[in-house]
Amino acid sequence: MNLPKLIENLVEAQNNHDAVAYSSLFSANATVFDEGKHHLGNAAIQKWIENSNQQYQTTLKPIAYKEDENGAVFTAEVAGTFPGSPAVLNFNLVIEHDLIQSLEITG
Repeated sequence: MNLPKLIENLVEAQNNHDAVAYSSLFSANATVFDEGKHHLGNAAIQKWIENSNQQYQTTLKPIAYKEDENGAVFTAEVAGTFPGSPAVLNFNLVIEHDLIQSLEITG
C-alpha cells in the first residue's frame, strides 16, 4: 500500500511505541479524540500516547487510506492488550502543512 510519508511515520512511531516521535507529527495546537476524551496540544498528545502504549502496547497494520476535501481516513488493524484485540479502527485526520491538526479514532 502506498501511504503518505506522514502516515508511514505515524505507523512507525506507534509500532515502535515512540511517544516523542508520534507526538512530533502533530501541530502545536492539534487535538486528538479517543475513547471519549479530547487531548489538546503536543504535550497532552504525548502523554496520551505514552499512557496508551503502556496500557495497551498497540501496533498498527495499515488496511486503507483515502483523502478528500474534508480530510483523510487511515484504516488500520489495531492489535494490543485491549479487550477485542485486534480491531479495525479509522483514524480520521485533518492534515495541514504536513502535520496532523486533528485526529479522531473511531471503530
